Amino acid sequence: MARSVEKSAKTVEEAIELALAELGLDQEDVDVEIIDSGAKAVLGIVGGRDAVVRVTESVSPLRRVSDFLDTLLEASKDSDDADVKFYIREEEEDGVPVIKADISGTDVAYLIGKHGDTLYAINTLAGIVANRDSGDYIRVQIDVADYRKHREQTLISMANRAASKVAKFKRPVSMAPMPASERRIIHTALQSNSRVITESEGEEPNRYVVVKPKPYVKVF
Repeated sequence: MARSVEKSAKTVEEAIELALAELGLDQEDVDVEIIDSGAKAVLGIVGGRDAVVRVTESVSPLRRVSDFLDTLLEASKDSDDADVKFYIREEEEDGVPVIKADISGTDVAYLIGKHGDTLYAINTLAGIVANRDSGDYIRVQIDVADYRKHREQTLISMANRAASKVAKFKRPVSMAPMPASERRIIHTALQSNSRVITESEGEEPNRYVVVKPKPYVKVF
């Protein structure tokens, strides 16, 4: 939870300095809201009032996701003895900042759910948390007990089998509905395949990948 204090002083600048001193932070680490800019007294006697500011600690997207997972995992533990922990870090992929978190522990399958439904729901919520009040889009990728790693290998195998069928029978193959992160794996796995193309079709949450024969271009 971000810390926040309100301070009043003769000027906005003085009020901000008081708030920063109490929080123990520098100005680049906070957001400042001017509640009242204050007013000088008329003739130095009547109508004067202090400036009032609210200074709030700026919380990074990484910290927001970390706090979200802390709260979620603490609330979802089956018992006080449950060993559930996560490792979180920032990376960059294709020029897009990515927050990755790996959750591990004893009996964490409930965080995955059927076909990864629970995991993807957690991932969606974490993405909303990370991008709240954020200027640039941040991708969030959460994994539980290496589920995503194993699932990626399965998806690549599925993609290659579909591509082989399309190349052999010259007919499109529609894959099962899957979330955007899994569709991205299919597209990436087949993007260098010279015999097929991939397209996403349908509406969320039932959007799916169709593997199609690559159009034949006649060269004159």
